[in-house]
Amino acid sequence: MEKLRIAFYTDTYLPNVDGVVTSIINFRKELERRGHTVYVFASASPKNKALYSNNKTFLYTGLNFKPYPQYSIAIFPYNSAIKLRSLGVDIIHAQTPFAMGFSGLMAGRISQYPVLGSFHTFVNNRHIVEHYYPKSRPLKKFASTYMKKYLRFFYRRCDGVIAPSFTVERMLYKSGIKDVHVVPNSIDISKFNNKVSGDKIRKKYGIKDRDKVVLYVGRLSVEKRIETMLKAAKLLMDKDDKVKVMIAGKGPSESYYKEVAHKLGVADRVRFIGFVEQKTLPEVYAASDLVCMPSTFETQGIVSVEAMACGKPVVGADYLSTKELIKNGFNGEKFRAGDYRHCAKKIDKVLNDTKPYIKNALSTGRSFSSEKMTDKLIDVYKLLLSKQAID
Repeated sequence: MEKLRIAFYTDTYLPNVDGVVTSIINFRKELERRGHTVYVFASASPKNKALYSNNKTFLYTGLNFKPYPQYSIAIFPYNSAIKLRSLGVDIIHAQTPFAMGFSGLMAGRISQYPVLGSFHTFVNNRHIVEHYYPKSRPLKKFASTYMKKYLRFFYRRCDGVIAPSFTVERMLYKSGIKDVHVVPNSIDISKFNNKVSGDKIRKKYGIKDRDKVVLYVGRLSVEKRIETMLKAAKLLMDKDDKVKVMIAGKGPSESYYKEVAHKLGVADRVRFIGFVEQKTLPEVYAASDLVCMPSTFETQGIVSVEAMACGKPVVGADYLSTKELIKNGFNGEKFRAGDYRHCAKKIDKVLNDTKPYIKNALSTGRSFSSEKMTDKLIDVYKLLLSKQAID
């Protein structure tokens, strides 16, 4: 097929390592491996702008976005339209809907490029609204209502929209957003697989061979609801001294979750191991017996997919896309969202017999390979370009 020149627009980028950035990096790598050209237009701090700018990555100075701190708002990114013309871009892919995404949308309208928008994050999630939006109740209500209207405004003006799961696709259609295509975020199965050893990680954090490790990977923030897992772990630890918890990640609620562990009396059996580099992450999964995802915030749950690709069953909240990904008795177990007793019951079930889950978890994880998901993404690009040609 003809080689494409694609412009990714995003309000979050390196050194952030979140679902959006992971998606960008994985798709960019596979697209470029196939001979396509991918340019990234992103917001960044002055320091990161100097570190990550190059002839295919154009960064614009941004300010932190309080409703979701991993995003930043570029101060003046709208001259990117001039740069696009000189690059001969075929299609714009807005990975986020804020300043950079909006500037991509405007650039597409000015220069008549098709614009594809990805819906990655529930920035209107109840926990996000309560924790990050203005403290004043009237202002909180106003900001939440405005955000909902803006998201509908943005995605309805894109030529197509990417949903990372069928759950999100249904939600977008209910909001009056059309032309939605399901393309899950991909993973690199050459890195995330069951051949990696976790022995070094277990040794580093004093975890014995006999110990049963429940792992959480991700941002440490209120919307991730990690206290559900910690309370469940307390119940399990009271009857089995081999149960340990490992928490990988950083975030604004780290001290809060450490305090929860302390108050529950399990701090000595919970390892907060901090931010983990991508190259080490497969070893962290390998060091666990299962991964627990208590979040009710996931649009897809890339951590769950990575874990399964490493042969680890996932115990997750029966909510949104996690509900779609996990099949009870097959690749993991689902528990009632926020119910720590039910969470403990499901973790206990898997820990006592992980073998039946491993093969199916592997199969599920491998189905999200970069190669397969990029095929789907390219099909959407071709569809939008063919529509533009007809118009």
